[in-house]
Amino acid sequence: MASGEEQLKHNQVQKSSVHTGVSAQTGGTVNAPVLTGNIFTGSVTVIGSTAGHEPQKVPETAEKDTEKQADLILKNFLQTHKSNLKKKAERIFEGKEEADLQVVYTELFITEGDMKEVHQEHEILKIDDAFNKNKQTQDKPIQCNDIFTLLRDKEKIVLTKGVAGIGKTVSVHKFILDWAEGAANQDIHCVFLLPFREINLMTNKDFSLHELLLEFYPELEGLEKTNLYEKCKLVFIFDGLDESRLALNFKSRTSPRAIVKKRSSVDMLFTGLVKGNLLPSALVWVTSRPAAANQIPPQYVGLFTEVRGFTDRQKEEYFRKTITNKSLAERIISHIKTSRSLYIMCHIPVFCWITATVLQDILIKNSTENISTTLTEMYIHFLLIQMNTKSQKYDEQEERESTKNLGSNREVIRKLAKLAFEQLKEENIVFYEKDLTACGIIVSKDTEFTGMIAEIFRKENGLHEKKVFSFVHLSVQEFLAAVHVFICYLEKNMQELQFFFDKPKKNITLQKLRFFFHKPKENTTLQKLMQKAVNKAMESQRGHLDLFLRFLMGITLESSQDLLQGLITHTEDTTESITQTTQYIKQVQDEGISDEASVNLFYCLLELKDHSLYDEIQKYLSSDAHPGRDLSSSMCSVLIYILLMSEKELEEFKPKRFTSQENYKRLIPAMRCCRKALFNSCGLDETCCESISLALQSSDSHLRELDLSINVLQDSGVKLLYDGLKSSHCQLNILRLSLCNLTAESCESLSSVLQSSSSCLRELDLSNNDLQDSGVKLLSDGLKTNCQLQILRLSLCNLTAESCESLSSVLQSSSSCLRELDLSNNDLQDTGVKLLSDGLKTNCQLQILRLSLCNLTAESCESLSSVLQSSSSCLRELDLSNNDLQDTGVKLLSDGLKTNCQLQILRLSLCNLTAESCESLSSVLQSSSSRMRELDLSNNDLQDSGVKLLSDGLKTNCQLQILR
Repeated sequence: MASGEEQLKHNQVQKSSVHTGVSAQTGGTVNAPVLTGNIFTGSVTVIGSTAGHEPQKVPETAEKDTEKQADLILKNFLQTHKSNLKKKAERIFEGKEEADLQVVYTELFITEGDMKEVHQEHEILKIDDAFNKNKQTQDKPIQCNDIFTLLRDKEKIVLTKGVAGIGKTVSVHKFILDWAEGAANQDIHCVFLLPFREINLMTNKDFSLHELLLEFYPELEGLEKTNLYEKCKLVFIFDGLDESRLALNFKSRTSPRAIVKKRSSVDMLFTGLVKGNLLPSALVWVTSRPAAANQIPPQYVGLFTEVRGFTDRQKEEYFRKTITNKSLAERIISHIKTSRSLYIMCHIPVFCWITATVLQDILIKNSTENISTTLTEMYIHFLLIQMNTKSQKYDEQEERESTKNLGSNREVIRKLAKLAFEQLKEENIVFYEKDLTACGIIVSKDTEFTGMIAEIFRKENGLHEKKVFSFVHLSVQEFLAAVHVFICYLEKNMQELQFFFDKPKKNITLQKLRFFFHKPKENTTLQKLMQKAVNKAMESQRGHLDLFLRFLMGITLESSQDLLQGLITHTEDTTESITQTTQYIKQVQDEGISDEASVNLFYCLLELKDHSLYDEIQKYLSSDAHPGRDLSSSMCSVLIYILLMSEKELEEFKPKRFTSQENYKRLIPAMRCCRKALFNSCGLDETCCESISLALQSSDSHLRELDLSINVLQDSGVKLLYDGLKSSHCQLNILRLSLCNLTAESCESLSSVLQSSSSCLRELDLSNNDLQDSGVKLLSDGLKTNCQLQILRLSLCNLTAESCESLSSVLQSSSSCLRELDLSNNDLQDTGVKLLSDGLKTNCQLQILRLSLCNLTAESCESLSSVLQSSSSCLRELDLSNNDLQDTGVKLLSDGLKTNCQLQILRLSLCNLTAESCESLSSVLQSSSSRMRELDLSNNDLQDSGVKLLSDGLKTNCQLQILR
């Protein structure tokens, strides 16, 4: 195959011949040909015309030659284009090192997402959220090569989101490489990769779509009149929407025809492709960080996916693949598992590389040294390692060149730190030459970005050799920005710190406003600066300053200053300032701040090595009694976070023990961290059920018992619980939904859960709900399958004899596992008990039956007596309290009790009994076959004579242990 350059020249020669209308064979003149048909199978025709109104007859030989030339042009372009894309995609960089993507690629966890999640999102909390989703999700992973196969008919847009460094661009390159090598997606004819960081260079000019693509792919020259855009299956990949500086307007009413026929701005071309005004059949893939994903309206997106980085298994695979020393790799893996913050961050591939770099260096130099655990210490070591590596990797001449225009090592880092801070304020993570120039960085030679700087700062050649810059990861930019701010404080460069003293935009309490209305003075204390930084970070809706704030806190420690002595002019005693800052953070924690801000401030305390808040919450968790004061809303957020990040499980979690009712809903995510969650009477409603469902779906959930009784969940809430209860990860054994405003509709959802082979439910309480007979009928369908339910409570559910018929069929089912059935406080009447008895006389496994207050008479006793006499009956406990059985009923019941029945507990409280019943029961107790252990005759008119009769039976060898 010819080289890309040679092939391009060949294409241009061929295109020149065809598009000027000159036949290579005959010299005849024809119009530019339009290819139709399938160029890949050879069934291609050429349609041409003269400049006049009538078609000109072309000699057969010329027509065939023109057709072949056009066919060859397109085939040669596609071949050349594929080869060029392969070269772009096959290399991957980690710092300055370059590797073969196919060799080092570690599979990423990509799943289908929910379009409802595409909105302005808080970046740092998304890191923790993605980590938790990786642990709890039951979603099937999606291979990056399969994303277009998941689109339904007429859908064409895929939107993929993920936090910085999570692997979005690597996934794109893997897709392109596998396509270019013929390993996947061979039904796609052509792929165009259009990174937004390069598109940003073209915003001052209008283009047609073809002209825009020519800027990226010169090999397209002359192909605008072929059938490339009409007949070929095309994929446009727009990588890094969050890096875009385009003003996107999807509400524009510009006609599709105007976009297609005329030159348009780059943003209009992009929106035209997404909306289908341009190339309606083309497929489009857009990647973005979460905070920018909402720029594309959901109605245009056919598939929404999320890159969640590495799972726990993939993290370990990465370290073992990257670190050749096996024992060192295992020690590093073991260490990151002990630090939850590091372990969370390590689901980001780029952070895995930083972690591996730092921990290898520390352990190799001193195997007995304590390994740093805070993020700040990790990044300081990373910076120092790169500075020390410089002299080892590059010769002296190269070093002189690399710092010629940038000055000393210290000045290089300082200028980069200034750039990091200035661009972080604007939420930019991609920079251009003018941005660097503004910070005193002169870009003139390639050698300027060799050496140490290439390890932390990346330069790419964009379009027309224009340069595009970025830090190797957003967290490196945030760290250096914090370094810059601390240097400005030490050197009293207060003008640079004005950003923190500006008037807040919104959402800042009056208490905090007092810190804003003055300009920084030269004697501004570190404490005041830190307070302002805290407030500024909380002002951000998307949390773009949160990680920066954590780094700033950590850098102020004297131990951090000591490590940075080669970069800062002097150190400062910050002990008092840190003490006051931690007090301020705790004061803010007690106010009504957001969950995100609360968790980040908790992290800030850990960076300051203050564990007092952590210790306080641990006391709350370990105490059985109420701690004396309720946790604030912010502290509840931290409590949840600590529980979610902990490997330990709680035996019991009861919100009422920690906080007031207004915060109960906040504590729902903590359900999965305990075995028993008691959320009864917590003011929950149907909106809470989605969060509960997520907890049930968690792969690391410990939850076995959940009490949601006396909450207004309603049928809509139970429907939301459905996904969690049916999840293969759900291990719930006991579910209580008493008094939750449920109807028969809930029974349909729960019946489906019971029919699920993955259901672990053993006990279900639906008492005090208006289920009615129709609900029990629906529930019975699930109970007759191979469900594992053993205990069912249906007290006070507005049931009649019709329900007994449904439940009787359940008891007769060989697959039924029911051991306990509570039908108390329902209008079953004797008819119902008679129907129920038919099931009880089969080989059913029921041991406990409660029929208190069911409008029964002696007739029911006759039915139950026949059950007790049945050799197949397993009844151990029978509650007939609060029914008008009278002595006649007890006499009938006694006939069954004197046989070899298994009944041990009999409750006959408030049954209108007299001494005559005692005579019957005394004969039962004297029977050698009686197994009675407990007898309740409370609230009956037995009188002394009755007790005397009963005593005759008690004096024999009866087994009775409890008598009421």
